Amino acid sequence: MGQLQEIERAILEGEVETLGRIVEQLNESTDFDLLYEAAGVFVDYGFIGEADRLYETLLLHMPDEAQLKIDRAGTLLELGEEDEALLLLTDVHPDDEEYVQALMALADYYQMSGMAEAALGKIKEAHALLPHELVIRFAYAELLLDAGKYGEATRLYLELHDETDEIGGVSILARLAETYSAGAAYEEAIPYYEDMLQENTMPDTLFGAAFAYYQTGQAERSITLLERLLEMDPDYFSAYMLAGQALSMAGDDKKAYDMFNKGIRRDEFDKELQLTAGKSALKLGLPEAAEVHLKEALALDPEYIEALVTLASLYNEREQDEALLDLLGYAKDEQSAIPLLAAFTAYAHERSEQYEDAYAFYRQAYIGMKDDQEFLDNFAKFLLEEGKQREAIVIIKELVSIHPENEYWRAFLEAQNDEEV
Repeated sequence: MGQLQEIERAILEGEVETLGRIVEQLNESTDFDLLYEAAGVFVDYGFIGEADRLYETLLLHMPDEAQLKIDRAGTLLELGEEDEALLLLTDVHPDDEEYVQALMALADYYQMSGMAEAALGKIKEAHALLPHELVIRFAYAELLLDAGKYGEATRLYLELHDETDEIGGVSILARLAETYSAGAAYEEAIPYYEDMLQENTMPDTLFGAAFAYYQTGQAERSITLLERLLEMDPDYFSAYMLAGQALSMAGDDKKAYDMFNKGIRRDEFDKELQLTAGKSALKLGLPEAAEVHLKEALALDPEYIEALVTLASLYNEREQDEALLDLLGYAKDEQSAIPLLAAFTAYAHERSEQYEDAYAFYRQAYIGMKDDQEFLDNFAKFLLEEGKQREAIVIIKELVSIHPENEYWRAFLEAQNDEEV
């Protein structure tokens, strides 16, 4: 039995000691072709440490061999030895035949490390050297897509689409649809989604197409695709949100609310679905149901600002002051950051005849609501009721300056001027 076969047998039978012995023997060998093939076998089976030892031995004998530098860099990256791997890759020279391969490896590393611009720089250099190589053009397009450079990515994907249907198991049609959608070019994405639907009706394809139709205002087609998707996979949770939004767009608010509730029954821990269901219930005139959904959203995330503001707005509109003050009592930091919440607190204190507290919160809200006509109107009336006429006139003048069409306060200021005369 040859040594390569012995390695495979020992791996498959879990003979760790045998593998260690084989590696020691190979490290003493001068059959470099055998060492290289054995390292490849170890890599294929995930024995990266053993492979790295063999690549290290080979490089001791052939320190200028570019392919060995690239291969060992790969095992070092797997082992977390990034600095040493990068030294090997950057030691591959531009006049080496494997230079483009080294650039591709560097691009992969930089991309995985979140250094998008560095990755793009390496792949761009590789593309300049081999501009017609399919794999390089595809890798370049992928990095452009990840970096949000949708126009450039689309151009490359279109060129690739003229030459091949897929690369590395990735559909070029799918990438074109995804890239157009990512760049908000939904009209352009739709034909590619439709072509894909002729070939397969995978859940992700149905969802992507439905989303593109929704974004272009074609609610009925979006709903049809989402119904097919949910029939195929009832646990495709994000489809419930989109289906409800599409139904609402189509004018069927009752079905939209029912769809949001179906989604909640599948995933009761989706805070965004709870919030959207709450808003849908408000639209249908179901404040009690809305309150339940909004409370659930806040139970899932006590710092969910949109749910907090929506529930506070509901309590304020219904003048449920005890509930409103209780809710906002747990959100003091948010009151400072969100003036509207301070305004709601001021209104609740005013209605509860807690005028000093109301005044304090009116002043707090005023800092961020100097352009809000309704708030300024309420603040001015409150100040007048409290006998703070001079301060009220300052607020009224600001209100009239911003909203000169407000006849009531314009007349009030004119009357004040006449009295002064």
